[in-house]
Amino acid sequence: MHRSLFQSLSSWPLQTLPWLALALSSTALILTALYFQYAMGLEPCVQCIYQRTAMLAIALAAWLAVINPNHSLLRGIGFTGWLVGAAAGLSSAHHHVWLQTASNPLFASCSPYPDFPSWLPLHEWLPSFFAAGGLCSDNSWSFMGMFMSEWMRIIFAVYLLFALIFLTLHVKQQVTGRRIKAK
Repeated sequence: MHRSLFQSLSSWPLQTLPWLALALSSTALILTALYFQYAMGLEPCVQCIYQRTAMLAIALAAWLAVINPNHSLLRGIGFTGWLVGAAAGLSSAHHHVWLQTASNPLFASCSPYPDFPSWLPLHEWLPSFFAAGGLCSDNSWSFMGMFMSEWMRIIFAVYLLFALIFLTLHVKQQVTGRRIKAK
């Protein structure tokens, strides 16, 4: 039972459906952020833009892996974008929660402009998606007693946890498979 579950989960990165689920869920979260911005009038702050960028990295990487999950390069890009995006998003969301709950708001402020590299000024190229107009300390939306940044911290933590689990199982399966073939 334990071995068959391990084999089943370790083969998921070679299948299209798990990558499609990741791509669709991350894309849905990006569309939700755009709905909050344009339909509800909630201006994103710099930390929101960083989280949006991290979610975009996850979505793009997952969509690439959907093309052909058996292709090691596309699967590698998928895992890299998933891990980096989830870790960066978790870090930004955690910092955002700290900014919103800081006891002294004078020391907990953020820049009005995203700090993208000079060679990749996303906020200038596509301001409708990457420009920040809100304040990091603004708590204008909550659900079940938690702010959006707290929800995003949970979401990114879950994404990161699943990425680590699936990558670990997949690598272990690859190593085990090579040992069996070598004998």
